[in-house]
Amino acid sequence: MSESKIDTRLWSSKARNLSPYVPGEQPQHDNLCKLNTNENPFPPSPKVGQAIAKVLEKQAEDLRLYPAPESDDLRAALAQLYSLEANQVFVGNGSDEVLALVFASFFLKERPVLAPDISYSFYPVYAQTFGVDLIQIPLEEDFSVDPDAYRQPCSGIIIANPNAPTGLLLSLDDIRKLAGEHSNAVVVIDEAYIDFAQSTENNQDTTVSAISLINEFDNILVTQTFSKSRSLAGLRVGMAFGNVSLIEALTRMKNSFNSFPLDKLAQAGATASVIDVEYFEQMRQQVMDLRESLTADLTALGYDVLPSHANFVFARPKDGNASTVASALREQGIIVRHFDKPRINEYLRITIGTPAQHERLIEALKTLHDSNDIAAG
Repeated sequence: MSESKIDTRLWSSKARNLSPYVPGEQPQHDNLCKLNTNENPFPPSPKVGQAIAKVLEKQAEDLRLYPAPESDDLRAALAQLYSLEANQVFVGNGSDEVLALVFASFFLKERPVLAPDISYSFYPVYAQTFGVDLIQIPLEEDFSVDPDAYRQPCSGIIIANPNAPTGLLLSLDDIRKLAGEHSNAVVVIDEAYIDFAQSTENNQDTTVSAISLINEFDNILVTQTFSKSRSLAGLRVGMAFGNVSLIEALTRMKNSFNSFPLDKLAQAGATASVIDVEYFEQMRQQVMDLRESLTADLTALGYDVLPSHANFVFARPKDGNASTVASALREQGIIVRHFDKPRINEYLRITIGTPAQHERLIEALKTLHDSNDIAAG
């Protein structure tokens, strides 16, 4: 039914005026090369399926009972992984639910929330939904975040790090600066892609996650997801890490909407994923290696590729004709993401896929860029 034919007389004014988030396309076609929604190209840990099967085979009768409302085992596993206390960990039904609860819990109507102008497009939707004034701070010309641009009164700051769709990373020193200068506001670092980010100092890989700062700053809240690095987008598990008081606020808000956001299967599968550290490290490294090879191949074709710390690349064709390229790829069954928005409409966001998917993409691009139609843009 088209929207024009829907009777909205019984809707609230809020529902009538909302502009909902539009998720990435999920087409169902044979032989599709799907590189548009940043899903992991590799399967989750085998232990995930084993844990879920165990629940179904040995404890299926327990499905008549409610799950643990606070996902205690999962929170304990995450706390151990990050050397935290369980009361510094919150879990919800995907990071999107967690982020919605963040907006409801911490961002005030009296003071705005600040976010980059080019970032996760759900932030403006949350702001509209919860009646929060969102001020979007322009990124620099190179798409980086300038912490100094956030020096204004606010109830909170939310920054995706690495940012989406650019893939660029904000340093821990810059996050410290934001938290220190906004001690009366919650600084939310949305780390959906952080497991694909690395910083090398003194020839050693060092942490880039702001989780390392939450015992230093009581106003830093870090959100993450199982959808990307842990290949569990279909399981819908997200989490937040922060000071005990921030976690308690999220818990109170959760229990005012849905006391049981994660079912028994999701809790069992996610916990198994956290425990299987070896598999996790192997898969994330494969994605990062593939990212570097795809970046090299695109660069060889004349693309300008931003330095990505995520499981995607943000690339500009040499003629800036991203829309034309995306349409031409689609005709060959290859789906990438194009944002028809100012400043980024000449770029494509391409999810890291399997080696076979990369080969198919590059061969298609070579053919396209050899044609007069694509060259002309």
